[in-house]
Amino acid sequence: MSVLKKVKLPDFGGRKDAKPVISVEEYRRRIETAVERMTRAGLDFLAVYGDREHFANLTHLCGFDPRFEEALLLLNRSGDRLLIVGNECMGYLPDPAIGCRVELFQDFSLMGQPREKSKPLRTILSGFGIGRGAKVGCVGWKYYDARLVDGGELAMDAPAYLVDLLRELAGDRQAVRNATDIFINPSDGLRTVNTADGIALMEFAAIHTSQAVRASLEGIRPGVRECDLPMHATAAGLPYSCHTMVIFGDLNRRGLASPTQRKARRGETYVLALGIWGSLTCRAGMVAVGPKDLAGELKDFYPRFAAKYFDVVVAWYEKIKVGALSGEVYAAAHAARDAKLMDFAVNPGHLIGMDEWPHSPFQAGSTVPLRSGMAIQMDIIPVSKGPACYSNVEDGVALADQKLRAELAKRHPACWKRIQARRKFMAGKLGIELDPSVLPLGNTPAWLPPYSMDPGAIFVKE
Repeated sequence: MSVLKKVKLPDFGGRKDAKPVISVEEYRRRIETAVERMTRAGLDFLAVYGDREHFANLTHLCGFDPRFEEALLLLNRSGDRLLIVGNECMGYLPDPAIGCRVELFQDFSLMGQPREKSKPLRTILSGFGIGRGAKVGCVGWKYYDARLVDGGELAMDAPAYLVDLLRELAGDRQAVRNATDIFINPSDGLRTVNTADGIALMEFAAIHTSQAVRASLEGIRPGVRECDLPMHATAAGLPYSCHTMVIFGDLNRRGLASPTQRKARRGETYVLALGIWGSLTCRAGMVAVGPKDLAGELKDFYPRFAAKYFDVVVAWYEKIKVGALSGEVYAAAHAARDAKLMDFAVNPGHLIGMDEWPHSPFQAGSTVPLRSGMAIQMDIIPVSKGPACYSNVEDGVALADQKLRAELAKRHPACWKRIQARRKFMAGKLGIELDPSVLPLGNTPAWLPPYSMDPGAIFVKE
């Protein structure tokens, strides 16, 4: 059972640390592993497409994202790699040591820019060897449920002009299929596990999202405008993974709104969320000192709703570990929920990467095991069954077996020290007992003040 208690949130530090980097050697290994998986799947080529929004699979392989434009990375069984980019990305290319040849294709550029220097896309693709009889895997950002989208693995989210041309060159429509599952399938996707360096980079991101959300939450008071809160004060030089959310009052019914000039009012709801590559932190609650500031039914309903939500959060944290089945975590979260108070909006948790939600294994009956190296978002969104209200305590964790924990401690000792301090806080102050494999990444681990004007009063497990 969750109760409110005055608890000081420590300063876990890390804001001034240097950003960890992914080495050239790791990028080369990622490409080699992708080629192995491509070959095992019976494919001759991978065509990894990216644009401003859908960049993560491409960036995973070579550390490059297409910014304003589109881009395409071609791989073959021999390990050859060709990165095709538009005008402006010719000055923004991955480290040459990764081994990607580069080709300019100007129709990847913005409209109205020069087009006279590049070869036709047909010539570029066929020059890489894609021709009759080739089996090609297209990688976009999703793959599709055959019950909902016709075509199954033939359904693509890469642009039609690209898929149509690949199918024409291969001479068989069915020879070109969706291969995005190679990267994001929760069971064995290449992007669903991380190295020690990858976890350290996510921890770096989580420090900055959590600090910004904490500072903003502590600044909420009647009369402050959504746009005045310091949500943009730090992104640590990392690009945003989604739009920033600062929402007061009735606009919360829309769920995903961006900051406006709206002012906070006593007794209404708030939501804060900041996402950058590798992390998203969210908090939600009431603009109040306590229940006395709430009107009508909320005065009785909200304290029960928020406390029961934290019970769910505790159940989730205490169930996850390396080797746990995703369906067991799903069941634990639902068992802790009071169906008279709340539903869940979506899955109780998901994977996180450079993109905010690559996939979620947390589904009813799922037998997908949680693996060492997974980065997981405690993203349980409660939907009130009573008067309109909200609570949220979204943070990220990594899972690591003993070997990976030892490597993280050796390669990133300051990161490891902070993780251990967060675990100690969660156990000693919040009463949440984590498995040794669970590594909290942000500086607000399970810190949930339900009333923004009393941020020292937080939920703990009794």
